[in-house]
Amino acid sequence: MAPERWLFWHRRDLRLADNLGLAAAAAATPAVTGLYVLDPAIVSGPLMAPARAWFLCESLRELAVRWRAAGSRLLILQGDPAVLVAQAALATGASVVAWNREVEPYGRERDRQVAAALRAQDTRVLVDWDQLLVAPEAIRTGAGEPYRVYGPFLRNWRGQVEGRAALGAGSAGGLEPVAAPGGLLDLEPSALPAERAPLWQALPMLSAVPSAEELGFPFSGADLCPCRPGEAAALAQLQAFADGGVNGGPLAAYEPGRNLPGEAGTSALSAALSVGTLSPRQAWAAARGARALARSAEALTSIGVWEQELAWREFYQQALFHFPELAEGPYRPQWKVFPWENDPERLRAWREGCTGFPIVDAAMRQLNTSGWMHNRCRMIVASFLVKDLICDWRQGEQVFMQRLVDGDLAANNGGWQWSASSGMDPRPLRIFNPATQAAKFDPEATYIRRWLPELAHVATADLISGAIGPLERRGYPEPIVSHKVQQARFKALHAALPRG
Repeated sequence: MAPERWLFWHRRDLRLADNLGLAAAAAATPAVTGLYVLDPAIVSGPLMAPARAWFLCESLRELAVRWRAAGSRLLILQGDPAVLVAQAALATGASVVAWNREVEPYGRERDRQVAAALRAQDTRVLVDWDQLLVAPEAIRTGAGEPYRVYGPFLRNWRGQVEGRAALGAGSAGGLEPVAAPGGLLDLEPSALPAERAPLWQALPMLSAVPSAEELGFPFSGADLCPCRPGEAAALAQLQAFADGGVNGGPLAAYEPGRNLPGEAGTSALSAALSVGTLSPRQAWAAARGARALARSAEALTSIGVWEQELAWREFYQQALFHFPELAEGPYRPQWKVFPWENDPERLRAWREGCTGFPIVDAAMRQLNTSGWMHNRCRMIVASFLVKDLICDWRQGEQVFMQRLVDGDLAANNGGWQWSASSGMDPRPLRIFNPATQAAKFDPEATYIRRWLPELAHVATADLISGAIGPLERRGYPEPIVSHKVQQARFKALHAALPRG
């Protein structure tokens, strides 16, 4: 008798290795078929970035090849998942559809609709967590509430992750691929029963993965983007980052290297973690492996800081899971009545990298050209938009989502609310001085010169301070605001907010 057919529905887990939902499916039956649905609400939505479309399409292209090598196939459909997943199950004769859960409000509601449609036709559903090291339901305060502050969350989270690793319970990562080459059983359309053949033919199936251009999002910055698409590239980047950390490479120097935008001091794995070409378990396992071989206190400190960054990622995801209203507005209620000025010309200058503040403009030029921005610079430009230009942080959040290769609702929203002081933060007000930040983190103006080549001739001190003489500007704009004046104005507006 032929083995039971299962479908595995990929979303934020575009890999075969260390994919918990897929591993569960393959353990139950070798007859597993992959499925990805190009959802117009996502791939054609107003917040899709050209860089992200490129990363997604290239990752899907590699994933389809990997499915073939494993002996099966990846079906690519285009349309509404709430309809198409159930149709695909009927057409393939799948008795079970498995997938990994998500934290975002849209994804959770979509999954509820898909599950209801499947159960209505007697197709079983198997779901579990994969994109988090600790499931949201498994981490609570002593009072049984979700965490609202990072520090206590970190302690609980780290204890659980390290405990599972010590027990060998999977969080050490590095699981084997879902099947040896050719180990899965493919679905042969010509052998489908007569009653299912029309259902198969009616599926809106694509013969090949489309390009970003074909989706309507041409991207010309692939060579400049440090994030590389696909499972193989993610693992190679992780190895280069973490293994090098043992011998003085990026991970061993992550602190302070992570804060220096002019150097390649970060992992550049944010997009891989966002779409799931890399699992958080693989990232954690790499850090633990480097820790075991570290040769200095400085390297151990750096590894610990990177582990904390993984925890920040999960803190923001779990916050969005427990408080889905964060996707629409501020966590702190008084920020709902903040009198934003939202000057459209100032927003345009910020968006285009023409504010007259070199470190801000360099960062925005990097984003606009490469689809990626260094994290230190994300904090600088966010603080500038909110607290110098007094623009609603949600406008910046939207611009980032429309341009970032690693655009992720939870991380992007959490970062912007942190910068705006409207989110879950026991220190509610911080204002970055662009010149001070540049002096501290780009002291030779290496980063500024790279992304503002028209200012390469300007003295370093002037590039950092922004006090560039008229003759040396050569078309570069004057500062559109005074940081000193705007800082005082923002503080006054903040002081007038209702307390509580």
